[in-house]
Amino acid sequence: MNTVEGRKSMEGMKSMEDAEARQSVDGAAATGGVEATRTDGTHRRRAFLIPLIVNILLPFVVYYVLRAQDVAQWQALLLSGAIPAAHAVGTAVIRRRVEFVDLVVLALLVVSAVTSLISGSPRILLLKDAAIPAVLGVWVLGSLFAARPLAFQFGRRLGGPGAEEAAERMWCERPDFRAALRGLTVLWGTAQLLDAVLSTVEAVALPVDLVPVIGRFQSLGILAATVALTVHHSRAFRRRHGISLLGS
Repeated sequence: MNTVEGRKSMEGMKSMEDAEARQSVDGAAATGGVEATRTDGTHRRRAFLIPLIVNILLPFVVYYVLRAQDVAQWQALLLSGAIPAAHAVGTAVIRRRVEFVDLVVLALLVVSAVTSLISGSPRILLLKDAAIPAVLGVWVLGSLFAARPLAFQFGRRLGGPGAEEAAERMWCERPDFRAALRGLTVLWGTAQLLDAVLSTVEAVALPVDLVPVIGRFQSLGILAATVALTVHHSRAFRRRHGISLLGS
């Protein structure tokens, strides 16, 4: 119950006892709503922070700790790259479902590790870090040719069960809704391809020990810019049309 409705109901009551009882019920409902909002917000923060820590921050820290212990470059890169792969395997086992991104991370790690062992070149492992956003970028942009682009699928997950029907209805009825979600999908895919191109140039041209730190800050910067643009675009769309793009 919102504040306006609660106030009108209380004004219409004839006795103080009824008013106090109604106020108590409203307070409990409001408290439950706040708690639900906090829980949802915590879940979303975890969903964003855990992949960020596992895929970007931890490999970065592990690499330079190992290098400080005089571990060879290719070994340090291999061991630091194993962290996202181990997380992907653990997540698949817990969920009993394999995600496309997890398969990409694991497959590229195995291929680059075998190739690096044969060639002895750490740059092969650095190119693996460029291949991941390249594959993801192509996958994201490829979803534009599917029945629903990735941005729609992502927004439907964020919105929960109650928002799924509304999102489907908006997709069928509103061309501006479809265009906005396709635009976000293009943004996300292009950002990944940009990360891949820059990472490839760095892996080939820069000193090996310099690439991980530049690559991590580069990925974080591109991610932050993508998130900022997504939030700005979503809020602008809601102001203009009164419709949430991403179910939030």
